[in-house]
Amino acid sequence: MGIFDFVRGQFIEAIEWTDDSRDTMVYRFPVQGKEIKMGAQLTVRESQVAIFVNEGEITDIFQPGRYTLTTENLPILCKLKAWKYGFNSPFKSEVYFVNTRQFTDNKWGTTNPIMMRDKDFGVIRIRGYGIYSFRVSSPEFFLKEVFGTNASFETADIEGQLKRMIISGLTDVIGEAKVAALDLLMYYDELSEITTNKLQSKFNDLGISLTSLYIENISVPDEVEEAMNKRASVGAMSMGGGIDNYTRLQAADALRDAAKNEGNIMANAGIGLSTGAALGNMMAQTLNNVNSSSNNAAKTPSPADMENEQQELITCSGCSARISKDTKFCPECGNKIAIPKEKFMNCTTCGAEIRMGSKFCPECGEKQKQEKFCESCGTKLNDSSKFCPECGTKAE
Repeated sequence: MGIFDFVRGQFIEAIEWTDDSRDTMVYRFPVQGKEIKMGAQLTVRESQVAIFVNEGEITDIFQPGRYTLTTENLPILCKLKAWKYGFNSPFKSEVYFVNTRQFTDNKWGTTNPIMMRDKDFGVIRIRGYGIYSFRVSSPEFFLKEVFGTNASFETADIEGQLKRMIISGLTDVIGEAKVAALDLLMYYDELSEITTNKLQSKFNDLGISLTSLYIENISVPDEVEEAMNKRASVGAMSMGGGIDNYTRLQAADALRDAAKNEGNIMANAGIGLSTGAALGNMMAQTLNNVNSSSNNAAKTPSPADMENEQQELITCSGCSARISKDTKFCPECGNKIAIPKEKFMNCTTCGAEIRMGSKFCPECGEKQKQEKFCESCGTKLNDSSKFCPECGTKAE
């Protein structure tokens, strides 16, 4: 190979990058030791941006299209090289192709559980996972802040940091939302949207935009899930026949588990008998409770009966039995019924103590004069009195 062939081989006449991968974010065109010929063809495909770097400084940026490199479309590089009036000397420069398409189906997941306070179960730990998509929104800023001058840059080089940012943001959003663990399933889309908006500014600081975020699942520990299942079972049984049906179901499950227990035959037999007896008593008690509740419900007095009872009956101070207000001795315990003094008046003929409002004296049989007495304090009232002078109660 002659000297002229060698020199000709040092000149680059076509610059392009055909992306044959799914995860390459930045690719440096191999120009080490070679010079780019003025007038060379530059091809930038869709979802690409070409950036020229001269001596570590970003110069010119090319959007998708086909270009013939001249001093006219390399204004910054021409200024740095002090080229004037169309100087056509070959030049050395690094060319970086930045992939601006969306990088989809990137997975995120919680490495450690997220602690949250739940109104039903207290402090619990939850885990979650899903997918997200992102793209380079500012190629120049991304090159300065993240990429540097490497030969290539892939999604694996930054996905660790992006995942941690997502988990941190989602944890904050769940804590602020104060949604119960049982209701998280209904708010996947809302939580995803809020987290995406919350993280957008932090992604922009890297020259990246978070285009989508999806929550596939949020799970709780096994013990919390078991408690949820039991609560759901109780709710279902309550709707389908009451808690007593649920108790009978639990008893049947316990008998089934005892029957499956392996070990000594005689020991199992004893356990089975004792378990069966205990569960039988439990079921009998449950049935008694159901019948008792039904009977009590059937005997429940009407509001009118209760009102009449309150008007006609009093409570014995000895045994608390409900007895007639006219009874002098309790028929249950024999205790003498103490009647407040203010409920008595003196007979107008013989002076014996009789109940206030009595029309005849039980001692002498004389008819009582129709005197008016205050129903509250027993003060004797005049016939024309409309209110009691002692307590102010309206006279009937």
